[in-house]
Amino acid sequence: MLNLPEILKLVDAHHRKTGETPTELSRRATGKKDTIRNWKRRIEAGEEASASFQNVQSVLDAMGIRLARDDEENEPSLRRVFVTAHVQAGQWAETWEWEDEQKYPVLIPDLPEYRTIRLYAAETRGPSMNKRYPERTVIVFNDVQETGEDPMPGKRYVVERRRASGEAEHTVKTLFLDADGKHWLMPESDDPRYQAPISIEEGTEDGDLVVILGRVVFSVTRE
Repeated sequence: MLNLPEILKLVDAHHRKTGETPTELSRRATGKKDTIRNWKRRIEAGEEASASFQNVQSVLDAMGIRLARDDEENEPSLRRVFVTAHVQAGQWAETWEWEDEQKYPVLIPDLPEYRTIRLYAAETRGPSMNKRYPERTVIVFNDVQETGEDPMPGKRYVVERRRASGEAEHTVKTLFLDADGKHWLMPESDDPRYQAPISIEEGTEDGDLVVILGRVVFSVTRE
């Protein structure tokens, strides 16, 4: 069952941002002007708020939001997560969170294994992981302090490098375990400036503290 109220919140946000009305969006996405209006009517009438995955996906595509399906046979319910920051190698700042007016929601499959934990989302900036995540891909991640999970080689993590002065940079890297049992954070980039691995145990040559914040569990791309 798809969560239409969450879809309609995204439609309203799209209208405020672009000026495109729900009728115009509906016609462009589905070829019918009343698709979105019918969703609203059903909700307002207290009827079952459901819609075909195809129509919902078409509307999301028209808004530039791609939703990955985890199961082709079962239509997943959706969960909304707010994008509140960005991750970018080489950008040092006291805080990485955006102002409230910059934040926006994305929808991900509401999988049972993540329902009891909080999820976070950030945009990727720059080329440090562009082989995996094109710029402005939204990555959704957990908090490893909350989950208490051990590091998983091969998974991708949001990482903080903090200077003694308090400034920090936030990036996303792939975790690698070498033959000596040492963990490394590896970029996946075609830019030579961002191809050096970072040791979790030893930090960097500059003495920066390196901390894993969360494991990436979803990614969402905009066309």
